[in-house]
Amino acid sequence: MAKAKTRYVCQNCGYVSATYLGRCPNCGGWNTLVEETTTPTVTSKAAAPRTTSAGKQVRPQRLNDVTIQKETRVKTGLGELNRVLGGGIVPGSLILIGGDPGIGKSTLLLQVSGELANTDAKVLYVSGEESASQIKMRAGRLGVGGSGMYLYPETDMPSIQQAIDDMHPDYVVIDSVQTMNVPEMNSAVGSVAQIREVTAELMKIAKTNQITIFIVGHVTKEGAIAGPKILEHMVDTVLYFEGDMHHTYRMLRSVKNRFGSTNEIGIFEMHESGLKEVANPSEIFLDERLAGATGSAVVVSMEGTRPILVEIQALMTPTQYGNAKRTSTGIDHNKVSLIIAVLEKRANLMLQNQDAYLKATGGVRLDEPAIDLAVAMALASSYRDKEISPTDCFVGELGLTGEIRRVNRIESRIKEAAKLGFKRIFVPKNNLQGWTARDKIEVIGVTSIAEALKKVF
Repeated sequence: MAKAKTRYVCQNCGYVSATYLGRCPNCGGWNTLVEETTTPTVTSKAAAPRTTSAGKQVRPQRLNDVTIQKETRVKTGLGELNRVLGGGIVPGSLILIGGDPGIGKSTLLLQVSGELANTDAKVLYVSGEESASQIKMRAGRLGVGGSGMYLYPETDMPSIQQAIDDMHPDYVVIDSVQTMNVPEMNSAVGSVAQIREVTAELMKIAKTNQITIFIVGHVTKEGAIAGPKILEHMVDTVLYFEGDMHHTYRMLRSVKNRFGSTNEIGIFEMHESGLKEVANPSEIFLDERLAGATGSAVVVSMEGTRPILVEIQALMTPTQYGNAKRTSTGIDHNKVSLIIAVLEKRANLMLQNQDAYLKATGGVRLDEPAIDLAVAMALASSYRDKEISPTDCFVGELGLTGEIRRVNRIESRIKEAAKLGFKRIFVPKNNLQGWTARDKIEVIGVTSIAEALKKVF
């Protein structure tokens, strides 16, 4: 009998060590190495080739002999999810959805499963965390049903694979990948080796039989999907379900998509009866603006192909300590420090003795360079204690020399601002070259931050 061996595997990156280490030398994580026992086999078993559920083996083909069918998209019944996926579900794709515990991942997929089951499709919902009766109760609360939906509370991968071969479903939901188990592996459930093996089996099933598989993945306290990073590399699409537990709005964000645009977002609102789509998120984010308040500026930000108007709030107060404090929510901290430095040097605003607090309202995270001008205007408004007109909005990237640099998709941004009733929009002057289209909004081109401040205040 082969002698069992002990090794230590990092749960973040999969690094293997013969001895325990407090800090992983590969990824730098602390207390991430977990002990695993392996039993080497005497004889190696040949790997089986890919075989479809009909028993047909996959064989090499000439490139010229491969036939291409027109890419089909299946609508889910949730327009926001269709947008994030690039227009709908691509058959045979492997989709990973991650998010914090209790954020609504299972609710979203249960609603999607119900919508798909109502289109004469066969859906297999595999749950490793809840019993069939628990899922049935939640489905009743959400109004989800359909003769084509099957529940299977199971964590054993060979049993799940056998059920898929017997049923031939069109869609499979795995909730969640961290609870699935491959018995042949001696590592613990949820370990790096188990997650990698489970995902590889699911990918083989999806690609061989053209079955769309949704995988639920939990996230760590750092916000990344638990398990090895290779999990995100193996799947076709990675979606993050985000939101504040104290608010009802949820955002579904695409960070990887082989069949569509990345950085697309879909907005949902959580109700007792499930998730409801938010068709016009700009109105939601601007709904509670306070009239006459200083330190408030509106930016037209692009999230994928969708323009969204978001209010940026700033508060400048004299510092009580030697070093001024910089705090931001939804905006990169380094970006805030850079913009404050540019305002000091290029706009002659004395901000080094001022504490700065910034926030993107609505729980949105803004990353693109086009928000720079709005951030600068909000800071200047709070510092000077002067109100910005509530019908003004801003788009533009701020350079270190104080120039306002051009941004992309300016037409879409202007049309969205005009649709919501804004009267003026400040944009980079270079964006107006060769463009004559005008909406019911005054478009003002600016070349520097000093010029923008002069025209606004």
